[in-house]
Amino acid sequence: MSPSTLLLVLFIALTYSRPNQASSVDTPTGYAVAVAFALLLIGSIFLHELGHCVVSQAVGVRVRSITLYMLGGVTTTDGDAHDPGRSFLITMAGPLVSLFLAAGAAVTTPVFPDGSIVRELAVNLTWVNLIVAAFNMLPGLPLDGGQLVRAGVWRLSGNRPLATKVASWTGRGLAVLLLLLGVALTSVGGPGSYLNLVWTALLAAFIWVGATQAIRSAEVIERLPRLHAGRMARPAVTVPPDLPLAEALRRLVEHEAGGIVIVDSRGRPEAVVVEEAVSATPEQRRPWVTVGAVGRSIADGLTLRADLIGNDIVSAIQAKPATEYVVVDDDGGLVGVLRAADVAGVLAPAAR
Repeated sequence: MSPSTLLLVLFIALTYSRPNQASSVDTPTGYAVAVAFALLLIGSIFLHELGHCVVSQAVGVRVRSITLYMLGGVTTTDGDAHDPGRSFLITMAGPLVSLFLAAGAAVTTPVFPDGSIVRELAVNLTWVNLIVAAFNMLPGLPLDGGQLVRAGVWRLSGNRPLATKVASWTGRGLAVLLLLLGVALTSVGGPGSYLNLVWTALLAAFIWVGATQAIRSAEVIERLPRLHAGRMARPAVTVPPDLPLAEALRRLVEHEAGGIVIVDSRGRPEAVVVEEAVSATPEQRRPWVTVGAVGRSIADGLTLRADLIGNDIVSAIQAKPATEYVVVDDDGGLVGVLRAADVAGVLAPAAR
């Protein structure tokens, strides 16, 4: 739960607790009811996200976490749905849960006495879940409706990055419309309606930022096929662990190589020289420092197979962050050195 969720509770406590219909409710009780309503709202948002979570797990997409914050919630997964059909199922789960909660609250409302606090809470819970479902179905990323647009375009085109971009630009358009709506409501509603502008501006910013992130994610996915460990590996010089660093650097320049790999007596790679460690070694000390002192053992997971491509390279780098990796062939022979910066350079999307 993000700390911003507390702002939602505070906002509801200050606005919902104001006397409007029930004049018999004193101030302390009004605040208690407002906080209770805020907690019910947060619980409704959590159940909405839990709907996404359960269906994600059911269709084979592992869920890492559910995060709640002031403007809603986010379910974080280890990857994306493998096809538009599964994406549709995951997306629809959230709004359906919200509609189910709204129906449950509406059915139970007549059970409570007229004018009672519990009845008022049930009525408001009905409306708030309807609003949550309706708002999330707006057709633009990062909202659920945008995910449905994405799934539809993905189904028709077979191109997931293109579908993401279409739904993201729809989200950006939606953000602009929301902001214009807030301005319009403020212009006709008087000074007290400035709160509407604040909320619509926050929602517009949330949608715009989410849509922009989705566009960049799509651009990264488009670039993934360009990653190939064997082709991207830079030539490397091989040296024994007791070779002076200065001599290793001389050989590096002489052979116009991109890295230094330390090998054992059989010529097998056992470590890679870390560029940061070299830079931190004063030049006058380099003749007296061995390459073994500035190397990192590839037993730490710094070996990549030459046939590794796409997202598998990204996953390997995320699992063992480093600046250099040793690329080897199927027999364990040295192919070269792959720099993490080279991978980042391929994936870096253009600024928007």
